[in-house]
Amino acid sequence: MPATGVPGVLALVGGDEFNLGNEEQDRMLAEAAKRGPAFVVPTAAARQGPEKAVAHATRWFEQFGLQLQELPVLKRADANSKELAALARTGGFFYLVGGDPGLAAQVLGSSAGAMALGSHSLIRATWPNRFNRRPTQAIGLVPEIAVLPHFETFGHRWVESAERELPGATLLGIDERSAAVWVKDQWLACGPGSVTVIKASKTSRFPSGSKVLGLVAPVRMLRKE
Repeated sequence: MPATGVPGVLALVGGDEFNLGNEEQDRMLAEAAKRGPAFVVPTAAARQGPEKAVAHATRWFEQFGLQLQELPVLKRADANSKELAALARTGGFFYLVGGDPGLAAQVLGSSAGAMALGSHSLIRATWPNRFNRRPTQAIGLVPEIAVLPHFETFGHRWVESAERELPGATLLGIDERSAAVWVKDQWLACGPGSVTVIKASKTSRFPSGSKVLGLVAPVRMLRKE
């Protein structure tokens, strides 16, 4: 399928989604939804009650006038299903929920939520130390980055291992209930927290409402036939 010239609106959310504080970025997403079904994709929550994640997302987006339905990609067979792929091509909105990045890596070749959309996902490298992370290949919708969600609570503790394992990558730290949003050809910080860009040991923090510098544009989207 040919690609459109301009990517649509994209939000990389730092976690604690579908709760108060996420209104700004989620309203932007809902208003930018295209024609076709609006899908919630609960892959990362497959072991934690995907039906609960779908119900939570559905209730949350109702306030923005958007009716969600599940795109049930819960295991590798689902990801390879021609029927589900055909259904996905009809969609005008997609929300990947948070959850287990290791499981999502197995199913999608990526990781949970916003982590799935960078060039690499950071999954647990050793047990029980959950702060020591290793990279795995991700979808690559936003090239050359690895997302560190929940940055203000625990994601910042991933930086040391992430810099060691991905010395050339840009690390994108996103606070909970906050987002880096691609809209109108630029990245914006949204929500009550901030967005942090780490590149070559240089750290830049961008508060809500400011333009986020140091990130490349998303790759172009596929157009529906």
